[in-house]
Amino acid sequence: QVQLVESGGGSVQTGESLRLSCAAPGSSNRLNVMAWFRQTPGNQRAFVATLLFDGSTNYHPSVKGRFTISRDAASNAIALEMTNLKPEDTAVYYCNTPWESLPWGQGTQVTVSS
Repeated sequence: QVQLVESGGGSVQTGESLRLSCAAPGSSNRLNVMAWFRQTPGNQRAFVATLLFDGSTNYHPSVKGRFTISRDAASNAIALEMTNLKPEDTAVYYCNTPWESLPWGQGTQVTVSS
């Protein structure tokens, strides 16, 4: 079974950047169509960005122009480059397929302070 591992989170100031990574170590499954979600306490996971097989992307309006989702084919990982971070970006970030079809990983905490 595929196990997703998210990494790269941390605590930053408003306007700073972070790069998150999503991998499936030990899995032969290619991470071709994937998405990033985020969750704040008391709320459901919310869509952030999607990367499709052909390389096309979709973003939630709140992150469009600031976040970039990409694929590293060599390492079979999915990245989320986050720039100009805002306090409202504070959340635990998760990766999964857009249909949420894989077991959820532990996520990675992103905290943005003003």
